[in-house]
Amino acid sequence: MQPTLFSSVHLTVSQLTFHIRKQLENDPTLQDAWVEGEISNLSRPASGHIYFTLKDKNASLKCMMWKQDAARLRVALQDGMAVEAHGRITVYEPQGTYQLAVNLIQPKGEGVLYQEFLRLKAMLEAEGLFDMERKRPIPELPRVIGIVTSGSGAALRDILNTLRRRYPLAQVILAPSPVQGVDAPPALVQALQTLNHQLPDVILLARGGGSIEDLWAFNDERVVRAVADSKAPVICGVGHETDFTLCDFAADLRAPTPTAAAELATQTTLDDLHNLLSVFYARLSSLTLNLLAEQKALTSSLRVRLKYVSPERSIQSDYQTLDEFSRRSLSALTHRLQLQSRHVNGISKRLQSLNPEGILSRGYAIITRNEDGAVVSQVSQAHGAMKVRVSDGEFEINRKS
Repeated sequence: MQPTLFSSVHLTVSQLTFHIRKQLENDPTLQDAWVEGEISNLSRPASGHIYFTLKDKNASLKCMMWKQDAARLRVALQDGMAVEAHGRITVYEPQGTYQLAVNLIQPKGEGVLYQEFLRLKAMLEAEGLFDMERKRPIPELPRVIGIVTSGSGAALRDILNTLRRRYPLAQVILAPSPVQGVDAPPALVQALQTLNHQLPDVILLARGGGSIEDLWAFNDERVVRAVADSKAPVICGVGHETDFTLCDFAADLRAPTPTAAAELATQTTLDDLHNLLSVFYARLSSLTLNLLAEQKALTSSLRVRLKYVSPERSIQSDYQTLDEFSRRSLSALTHRLQLQSRHVNGISKRLQSLNPEGILSRGYAIITRNEDGAVVSQVSQAHGAMKVRVSDGEFEINRKS
């Protein structure tokens, strides 16, 4: 059939390819699609981008992944691997091919698990198991640290090395448990309950990284409830930094890795304690010296005050008062004696002036009768033997009547 010259649209290859691109990229279904298939023709050039083909038994689809998205991959891609890829359909115009620009890849089956993860998360969140009000603080200086993890895994070695390096003072109790498979959930619940009977200060729930299937035991409802019901605060360090499990939401604190869980359990390290003790020692020494200086000044002040109220000072004061009284008494007595002496001298001089013997020195004499010792003051009394006393002695006279 000959095409008509007037009804057909004339387009260049570029125009047609651009039109197809617009049609594909304007389709919402094609811009947010999960595509399931098997990887083949995997290529990793030096640019960091990833190129591969997704295929099933009936078709194939070219795929590419930009470097920044490839850096976030949690799975190691290889040919023959069954995966689910999320992305958007684009057109590579130079070759006229369409392709899936992938931003996320997960092993096949993770999509179903992820939906179950979201269902359980919504249910438990509605019950309040993830509420921030339930979160308890992690003790700064734990004395006993409980660990729930595999007894033979690398996670345990990393945790023990970190605890030994950062805080060897803590006692460590291990409750080993499988961390993967159908036996893991009941064993993890039993391990948590066993540890809680031993009253640790904090519990580390940990395991290394893996796929969503590997980590599924930590999304098990029984394990999540056991974490939420734990008497001791729980630090959950499961997987790598980009891995999240329901136990992370139920725990009191999430750690990106098992090693980080051990670090968060020992926020105060042995070096911190040494530094803290040095600070406390310096402060204690300073406070002690200041206190001693204050007490010394207070003691000196009290000693001075005590001198004013002490019995010794009172006695000394009384001694001084007594000495003063003695001095004043002696002075008064001396003065009085002087006065009395002058008075006596005055009387003595008066007596001397009246003393008959003083008259004798001026030529007078005292005549007394021998018979009765009476002083002869009249001629009529002068008879018989008489004594005449003069200034230098006595002599007798005898007058006959």
